[in-house]
Amino acid sequence: MTIDQIKELFATHHIQKIKIGGFDVDGVLRGKYISLEKFNSAANAGLGFCDVIFGWDSSDALYDNVRMTGWHTGYPDGVARIDLATFRVLPWEPDTAFFLVDFFNKDGTSLAVSPRQVLRRVVERAESMGYTPNAAIEYEYFFFCEDPKSLREKTYRNLVPLSPGMFGYSFLRASVNSDLAHAILNCMKAMEIEIEGFHTETGPGVYETAIRYSDALAAADNAALFKAVVKILAQKHGLVATFMAKWNSELPGCSGHIHQSLAEPKSGRNLFHSADGVNEMSGLMRHFMAGQLALMREFSALFLPTINSYKRTVPGTWAPTNVTWGIDNRTTALRAIPGGAKATRVENRLPGADSNPFLALAASLAAGLYGIENKLELGEPTVNAYKSKSTPLPRTLEKAAALLRSSEAAREYFGAEFVEHYAATRQWEAREFRRAVTDWELARYFEII
Repeated sequence: MTIDQIKELFATHHIQKIKIGGFDVDGVLRGKYISLEKFNSAANAGLGFCDVIFGWDSSDALYDNVRMTGWHTGYPDGVARIDLATFRVLPWEPDTAFFLVDFFNKDGTSLAVSPRQVLRRVVERAESMGYTPNAAIEYEYFFFCEDPKSLREKTYRNLVPLSPGMFGYSFLRASVNSDLAHAILNCMKAMEIEIEGFHTETGPGVYETAIRYSDALAAADNAALFKAVVKILAQKHGLVATFMAKWNSELPGCSGHIHQSLAEPKSGRNLFHSADGVNEMSGLMRHFMAGQLALMREFSALFLPTINSYKRTVPGTWAPTNVTWGIDNRTTALRAIPGGAKATRVENRLPGADSNPFLALAASLAAGLYGIENKLELGEPTVNAYKSKSTPLPRTLEKAAALLRSSEAAREYFGAEFVEHYAATRQWEAREFRRAVTDWELARYFEII
């Protein structure tokens, strides 16, 4: 999209203000308003954006163990370039345009630690191999009749869910809360994020949403924006939404499953489908899945990025616990879905809803490409993964971060600078948790020990 086309859209939509934003390593959208005059200059030359957004955690605490920025660099401005193709009008601010930005160094090179740039790097590798990667992400998330103030006053205990009880696929619950449902669906449509399915899941106030597939970068953009917009709309309706992987030990967790396939660039033909293949799977799809299994442990920190992520991956909760695959099997980490010529695909069921979609998708795609490039062979499918003796997944963020840091494949596909930075941020997260005194510890030890 050209700047002249953008100006025509501004006139059509009576744009008076501009909002720009980019995603940090935790997938949090960081942004600001800029004037129309500033936009006109930034659209050509970029604009300054403090690199501290890659130097602090999700609570704005400054990392003390990363190299790319810090007190030792003075937290300078990086360069943010506006991606004109991401133009949207914000439905809740009808005279305001929104754009995503990409981050660069001052010498014009891509900022290695920027999640969107990491995904671009992997997508470009896929394209150089002759493939167009397509993807779709689906999320589970909870709504509560709370606000940011009440959450803190209650110290996140005794929260009131949007609706009580366990009622998956509930026509009743979704209809009673149709104002919220329609607000989400209409807003996503206005932002050109197509929703294929929206329904209640099993749990109080929990919903699942499937976003329509698209090319990999657009799929990650749509998923990341979906999470941000749901949180905004929830608060505008007097609610709070959470995408935590496991907010309650007694309830199922929240997933962020990734559906993937590779297409032939010119025709769009799905290269994962083979009419003659076993379960409709082509040899290419089998290599792709074999690579995903081979690197699943090494890349786990990108799928399971928080301390809380590992509370979700426990037996019997619809989340994987080991390195397994199966045919249309929801106990395994990879679910091969025979869907005919158009829809045959693999579902990576390991990522949680708390994952950064740019990084989770980059990891899933890179592992698949690794399998293709090394012609890895796929073993036999698993039936009940919870009873399988297959290789277990890492059980802690600290272990997963160590595996990522030592992974040669990660350095090859994502770049050494990103791997070092991201592993350090996960080790910081684990260190911060070790300092905390939890409710579990107080209840277990305070009086008795």
